[in-house]
Amino acid sequence: MTDDCTTNDYEEARQKRLQDNKKRFEDLGILKISKSLSDLASPEKKSQQRPARPKSKSICVLEPRRSSRARNPVPSYCDEVDIGLPPLRKRSKFNSSWASYLARPLNEVRTASYEERVHAMKAAEKLQSNLQSQNPSFVKSMVRSHVYSCFWLGLPSKFCEDCLPKTLLDMVLEDENGSEYEATYIGKRTGLSGGWRAFALDHKLDDGDALVFELIEPTKFKIYIVKASQVSIQEDDVNVVDNKEVHDGAEKISKKTMKLSQNSVSKSKETKGLKAASQKLQQECGAEQ
Repeated sequence: MTDDCTTNDYEEARQKRLQDNKKRFEDLGILKISKSLSDLASPEKKSQQRPARPKSKSICVLEPRRSSRARNPVPSYCDEVDIGLPPLRKRSKFNSSWASYLARPLNEVRTASYEERVHAMKAAEKLQSNLQSQNPSFVKSMVRSHVYSCFWLGLPSKFCEDCLPKTLLDMVLEDENGSEYEATYIGKRTGLSGGWRAFALDHKLDDGDALVFELIEPTKFKIYIVKASQVSIQEDDVNVVDNKEVHDGAEKISKKTMKLSQNSVSKSKETKGLKAASQKLQQECGAEQ
């Protein structure tokens, strides 16, 4: 009984203390301040929450799935942006970057066929074999980088090892008419540079042409030019002449055979007539006897 009384007294004192404190807070306005602060803090928390992004509806099914669960959406990051570029065009040698380095007009640029290149090489080798001197020489077939752009002419390495030094050397290029051109020979790279451009442009060398280089002096080349286009034209003319001669010969042979056949027919007729006459004479002689 005594414990119950003490507990009730304590509770009553505590409740009275709480009411006194609450009254003091109200008098000081602390309750209103805390309520206003809580109201201000609640919208900030709401604003910090990001809105949920809508899920993409485009789902690309690449293969049949074993799971019955729906596939997660795969977002597409490809944006179709038109930046105004022209459409792609097929490249050709006339509108490519190679054409911008040409040293001659486009209408003078030609590409030799395999047959033209081979015919020019054979003609140049024949010319080389007919040279009267015993000077070292070689044959070189021209390509586009030799005559249209770059103008770097590599020489046969074996010839350079045997006949030319391995240092930088000033060379002289002489054509068939005696005109001379200064050029630079680079021994480490075994090729001609510098003045070779002027020689190629002045003589209008083309792809497929064959050149005979004769070393007439330690620092001087004599160059003989065989044009691939002219060789092909000459061969065509020869073929036409040969065909005409063959045709004429065939006509002559056919005429001779026709004459021989006619003569043989006439002779056979004559022999038949003689046989008939002899038989008739024999019959007449037998009747008289």
